[in-house]
This record gives sequence, structure tokens and C-alpha cells, in this order.
Amino acid sequence: MKKHIGLYFGSFNPIHIGHLIIANHLVEHSDIEELWMVVTPQNPLKEKPSLLNNYQRLEMVHLALEPYDKLRPSDIEFHLPQPNYTVQTLLYLEEKYPEATFSLIMGEDNLKTLHKWKNYEYILENYTIYVYPRISEGVIPEKFADHPHITRVMAPIIELSATFIRNEIRERRNVQPLLPEKVWDYIDRASLYK
Repeated sequence: MKKHIGLYFGSFNPIHIGHLIIANHLVEHSDIEELWMVVTPQNPLKEKPSLLNNYQRLEMVHLALEPYDKLRPSDIEFHLPQPNYTVQTLLYLEEKYPEATFSLIMGEDNLKTLHKWKNYEYILENYTIYVYPRISEGVIPEKFADHPHITRVMAPIIELSATFIRNEIRERRNVQPLLPEKVWDYIDRASLYK
């Protein structure tokens, strides 16, 4: 029996308790046995001054996931040609880990724009997508509403964003309750986002 692995992509800039609540909910309330938090590399063509370098973000994901047996950090996309698309990552993982089955995890906001993804039809045909609720503008396209490969997960709705956290840090406000303790210590020690 192949191991079922969920892939949760993000810049995790920084990883926060909202990410952990969703990830942990999925491994506890679905058939996903292990969840990989895939840190997406910075696109060299789109320099973002607010985006920490790849390895700082990966280190924070490592620190955040230490207490969780079923959650793993992944830097898989750091080693793929850029710019990279999700479909290429999926094909690479399938080849590298033939003993696993992979599913995608995304927020409802991303499902609304899935039709704009490269080879989205192929992804939909070959992978299950687990969608957690988000409060967002727009409508889910009809073709995704009852798709057999799209599973809606009744996870808690977390209205917390990394952008909000970065702004709060810049304003010198205390965001400690919003971050895993070791992530907060890492950010504080290195004076990140200030």
C-alpha cells in the first residue's frame, strides 16, 4: 500500500500558527498520512524585498515542525529548474518516490484561480486536491464545484496571514502568540522583518 502524502506549498514567510492548524487538521481528519510543507523558492525574476532567503524560511519551517510527527519540511523545489510549476514538482516527486501517492493541499482562494495554473487539467486528472476554507473574494468555477478529485475539508477558518505578521513586526508590535515559540525566537534573535 502506497503512503499517502499531502503537499502544502507556501513561501512560509514566516510560517505561523495558522499554517500549523491547517496542516495538523489535515493529517488528523483525512486519509493523508504525512504532510510535507514545501517551501517555494524565491523567483529570481521577482525580487521581493520582504521575502527572506530560501534557507531562512526553510529553517523556520524546520523549527516549527519539530513537535509534529506527521509534518515534514521540504526543500524539494529549491533543486528544480526555475521558474518552476506545481505540475513539474508533482512529476518529479512521483518519479523520486514511487512508493508514495501525492495530493495537493490548497485554500479555497487558490481553487478559484486553479484554471490559470500550468497544466491544471493534468493535475486534476491525476491528483486529489484537498481544499480548506478561506474567506476570500470571487467564485469557485463551476467545473471545480463538484469535481471528483477535489475534496473539501471542513478545517477551521484561520484569518491570519504572514503579511499581517511581517507588518506587525515592522510596527514593533508583539506577535509572539501568532508564531511557534522557536520561530518567534529565530525572528527576534536575527531581527528579521524589521
